[in-house]
Amino acid sequence: MKVNTIQNFIESNKNPEILFWVGCAGSFDERYKKVTKAFIKILNKLEVDYAVLGKEERCTGDPARRAGNEYLFQMQALNNISTLNQYNIKKIVTTCPHCFNTLKNEYPELGGNYNVIHHTEFLNELLDKGKIITKKTNQKITYHDSCYLGRGNKIYEAPRSIINSISKNLIEMKRNKEKGLCCGAGGAQIFKESENGTVEINIERIKEVEKSNAETVVSACPFCLTMINDGIKGEDIDSKIQVKDIAELLEENLNN
Repeated sequence: MKVNTIQNFIESNKNPEILFWVGCAGSFDERYKKVTKAFIKILNKLEVDYAVLGKEERCTGDPARRAGNEYLFQMQALNNISTLNQYNIKKIVTTCPHCFNTLKNEYPELGGNYNVIHHTEFLNELLDKGKIITKKTNQKITYHDSCYLGRGNKIYEAPRSIINSISKNLIEMKRNKEKGLCCGAGGAQIFKESENGTVEINIERIKEVEKSNAETVVSACPFCLTMINDGIKGEDIDSKIQVKDIAELLEENLNN
């Protein structure tokens, strides 16, 4: 699979149209690597002019800040800003809402000012322009709103527009959009043990997925994908409900 690094462009005296910020999950998590590959397949198929930082990309610092380690966050952020500014990066696309939120809303105060776009917005824009043509399916799909994408940045319609371009059977869960239920991983919670309670949040969410009678639950966040996957397996219903990222759903149904 062809993936251009920023160094490839610099050596050719060019700048990419966009920088694809892969993120820690997209780089190292075995499940989410599949999402990275799906998104890159779409970019390559549409001949989008993009590049990645490769080994020069570091964690945005989101987990450190959420866990209360402001010093580490600023160290990581300033290192990334130095790299991005060195390459004169202006436009960044990422598949992770946590990276998206940090790069877009928190880096400016440290000197990192970029046009940051989540992949659901980017793909939906290509869809609106007619650059993406999708196959139609009848599968029943429900969509889980990521906290950092939804309530945090008010992005609700782009992922739903993509799903609606593929299937007319989008079934909303009881708690959706502004009232969506957290998967349980945000705010660095994914890195710590559960606190006392009567039910895991992701299991509570899976009950709503079941009630929707959907065949596929779609998310647009690596943390959400992990928590939903774990919940589906924990409830032993992975044989009847698939879990996919929006990029995977779209890549599977491209008609270009």
